[in-house]
Amino acid sequence: MRGVRRLLRGPRPESVPALVGTACTVVGLIDVAAGVFPRFRHSRMHTLAEVLPGALGPFAAALSLSAGMLLLLLAHGLKRHKRRAWRAAVVLLPVGAVAQFAYRHSIVGVLVSLTLCWLLVRHRDQFRALPDPRSRWRALANFVLLGAGSLGLGLVIVSVHPGRVVGDPSIADRLQHVLYGLFGVEGPVDYAGRTDWTVAYSLGALGLLTAVTTIYLAFRPEHPAARLTEDDESRLRELLERHGGRDSLGHFALRRDKGVVFSPSGKAAVCYRVVSGVMLAGGDPIGDVEAWPGAIERFMDEARAHSWTPAVMGCSETGGQVWTRETGLTALELGDEAVVDVADFSLAGRAMRNVRQMVKRIERGGYETRVRRARDIGDAELDRIRRAAADWRGTDTERGFSMALGRIGDPADGDCVIATAHLPGSGTEDSPHGDLKAVLHFVPWGRDGMSLELMRRDRSADPGMNELLIVASLQAAGKLGVERVSLNFAMFRSALARGERLGAGPVLRCWRGLLIFLSRWFQIESLYKFNAKFKPRWEPRFVVFRTSRDLPRIGIAAMRAEGFVNFSPPRPFRPRTPRPCGHTARTRPEHEVSAA
Repeated sequence: MRGVRRLLRGPRPESVPALVGTACTVVGLIDVAAGVFPRFRHSRMHTLAEVLPGALGPFAAALSLSAGMLLLLLAHGLKRHKRRAWRAAVVLLPVGAVAQFAYRHSIVGVLVSLTLCWLLVRHRDQFRALPDPRSRWRALANFVLLGAGSLGLGLVIVSVHPGRVVGDPSIADRLQHVLYGLFGVEGPVDYAGRTDWTVAYSLGALGLLTAVTTIYLAFRPEHPAARLTEDDESRLRELLERHGGRDSLGHFALRRDKGVVFSPSGKAAVCYRVVSGVMLAGGDPIGDVEAWPGAIERFMDEARAHSWTPAVMGCSETGGQVWTRETGLTALELGDEAVVDVADFSLAGRAMRNVRQMVKRIERGGYETRVRRARDIGDAELDRIRRAAADWRGTDTERGFSMALGRIGDPADGDCVIATAHLPGSGTEDSPHGDLKAVLHFVPWGRDGMSLELMRRDRSADPGMNELLIVASLQAAGKLGVERVSLNFAMFRSALARGERLGAGPVLRCWRGLLIFLSRWFQIESLYKFNAKFKPRWEPRFVVFRTSRDLPRIGIAAMRAEGFVNFSPPRPFRPRTPRPCGHTARTRPEHEVSAA
């Protein structure tokens, strides 16, 4: 009742969406409980349930379930200021008020519904958020999830009337009754008295709710995710031509599954992707630093218009300072990028002994390396490299977002550098890729640098392919006009490095131990040690976010964008022949690191 009193006192305008959304969640849960459990309506919660929308006389069970489920579905949208959720709630609450008066003559229930509706109407300006990107897959996901929920809830409804059941139906009979009931057909379970009607109406309401919401999602207009147009890509390439040397991740803005917003002057841009309501930007803004604030402002305006959660993954220290200054967001160090200065790199010395010995051993095995610009490779060989990289990928989906381009050999990416390892004489009719054994792909970093995008290898090749090709690329960099090379990104590198030093405190050691434990799945420690072999300088990278409460959501969205978590519906089955697994190196060179 405290929340109701706050509503009656008149909340602050900015708190209305969160308050109404929370109220809808609580009311929805109680309505569902009132519809499912018959004893709930006669428990100590009876007095509270009597004044909440959903307990509506003889059809209380079915109406409670429907109203509760709809309110639960609307609650999240109301908290995110969604206009369509507001419209649905404004229609649903008066219907609940009319039902309260018509069936129960509950003045208090009418007042609660109308008060919530009045708040929504009074503060309608707070609910202006545009729809999220969506597709027809949402209808299938709704059908599967809500159908599964309805099935589970239906089993509870069928089973919570033990004193009214005729006979002793089995679990199979109860499940059959639920399935029939969802389609409005009478099942094999019988009840005494009016309970039969209560169960039938409840199951029918769940089935109707599942069908109506699925049909709505299937036939509503699509709002596809933003994609780079040819004009957007052309403008971004012009900005990279002038300012691309500032950030090693700049070229990754040309991923064609990203959206982009430009500053009013057109001299800067921020590229992003929306995942689960999180608007993720990768790296620093593109273009002139002086125009960054304009692009950042456009980015934040777009996030506010859709009620998306803004976040930036992997920005530099300069970028983090600009983001926090212009938006009031918070920055947290995420890890470090390994950058090797070509002029300072050498295999000589005790520190490079392990790498030197590994490279020499592989070269004695007959392996050869080639490091070339993509435009200097023939179409046939480029196609073979592209197919090999796809076949050696260790996952079903392409990983990477902020530090991956997602393509190889595109005609527009002629400045990219491709390093390949070959074993002459190993190509046979059974080997679709000939003597090709490993591939590294670098994207331009301004005019004098390159940034590692991926590395893949044939699992049947000798361990150390990655070390071989990185060394070959660094040694050939001078001839290509490259002075600096960005390698992999190592998450939480500073914590791993400080935690293993003499005198590290217990908190730091515990944090390092947790990271090592997580490395079983995410290769955190292996990436750090792999990068450290080449004695790079470490450039810190940051995540920028609004509040600490957003971090779990941002983390899940980032993992989905990077391809580590996939909630997408399964694709149609396609037969494929067994193939050796490879890996993506920019974010996870797992097989080669483990072997090394």
